[in-house]
Amino acid sequence: MEILTMIGQLLLGLSILVGIHEFGHFATAKYFKIRVDKFYIFFDFLFPLPNVLNFALLKKKIGETEYGLGWFPLGGYVAIHGMIDETQDADALAAEPQPNEFRAKPAWQRLIVMLGGVIMNVITGIIIFSFVIYAYGESYLPLSEVKDGITPTALGKEMGFKRYDKIVKINGRPFVDFDSVYNSDVLLDKDTYYTVERANRLVDIPTPADLITRLNDEGGFVTPLTRFTVESVVDKTPAMEAGLQNGDQILKVGNQETPFFSDLQEALKANASTVEEPSLIQRFINWVRGTAAESAPEKLTPLLVKRGGQNMTLQVKVAPNGTIGFAPKISINSGTHHYSFLESVPKGIDRAFGVITGQIKAFGKIFRGEISFGKSVGGPVEIAQQYGGNWIWERFWVLTGSLSMVLAFMNLLPIPALDGGHVIFLLYEMIAGRKPSDKFLENAQKVGTALILALMFFVLVVKRFI
Repeated sequence: MEILTMIGQLLLGLSILVGIHEFGHFATAKYFKIRVDKFYIFFDFLFPLPNVLNFALLKKKIGETEYGLGWFPLGGYVAIHGMIDETQDADALAAEPQPNEFRAKPAWQRLIVMLGGVIMNVITGIIIFSFVIYAYGESYLPLSEVKDGITPTALGKEMGFKRYDKIVKINGRPFVDFDSVYNSDVLLDKDTYYTVERANRLVDIPTPADLITRLNDEGGFVTPLTRFTVESVVDKTPAMEAGLQNGDQILKVGNQETPFFSDLQEALKANASTVEEPSLIQRFINWVRGTAAESAPEKLTPLLVKRGGQNMTLQVKVAPNGTIGFAPKISINSGTHHYSFLESVPKGIDRAFGVITGQIKAFGKIFRGEISFGKSVGGPVEIAQQYGGNWIWERFWVLTGSLSMVLAFMNLLPIPALDGGHVIFLLYEMIAGRKPSDKFLENAQKVGTALILALMFFVLVVKRFI
């Protein structure tokens, strides 16, 4: 059920964003009286082969335009008459251009049509973030609530943090929101440092240049020391099988005391099963060979829990990823900033463009070799995992707003086949006074499509093995 929820959120989010993006091209083309043959959410062919597996799940022709829902859920398109793209090549445009064709219009009009999708995605991102901030406010962890200080991960220890440190400044400035420690602007800026209070003295701790990449691998460098109890136990998990109940307080995992939630996480990882379940690929290979994978020996770890004032010991199998299957109730009070609608709009704009700023800084670090390209890109699987197995509307809209801004940024990259590639050629035409030949544009489209397919293959296949 969780997987279906992830897929459902991913498809809904992509449908909204693709529809809005393509509507930007559609509306501007219609405004300049350019004929639009098709408007499709998702592809009605096997991208990038426009003549292979041509069918739609739904379609209806209204006027000169066919509106439809395609079967291939990796994008969408508008077929603008007289434009070389994934649906038309130079050979299809051999005849003299007609007044209602894209190629017959002035360059400035064609430029606006090509920017229409990006503009709509930016507007959508701003609207989503503004309404989310207005409806839900901005939750934060007050620094004043982190009374016991922090505990560092292995990465944090390497950076110089110590258990019970209290972070009091970021780049020399006091702050009130603990989440600011992981603010993307802070992590991507140069020469960032944190100031901690340790044994009644202040210590500055600089950040390494590759911190973003290492965060992707290791998940964080500091966490607040927070006390906890069991809030809920997930069905059909080791925690449920061991008899863990809501309200239990876990005192020990094995011989390690766990007064704070970070202690529990470390103890569970230390006692995790070392034998993972076979992957889908391995199970398929075993099936082809007619062999069965050997079941891993069950390793049970004692949990000392306090329930109703009494201590008891449970035996639990810790999963290879160091989890047992329960949600903690953290004994710390979060705060919420509430804003009027007029106050929410500028904050929505800041948050929306903050996504693009983060993308630009991340690309800069990739080009400088400070972070790994392979570990920085994600595909549909990673996006679906971010949506999560529970449908939480606030999280859905925040992630969808972020994806809208990322889609705008990525489409502006100067790669043929993307909007940015078309924009570059149109700017060249406006500056040089002549446009590239249709054959050149067709070949550039093929090169750009090949690059996009190579990236898709890397994200969907190769990345799984590195």
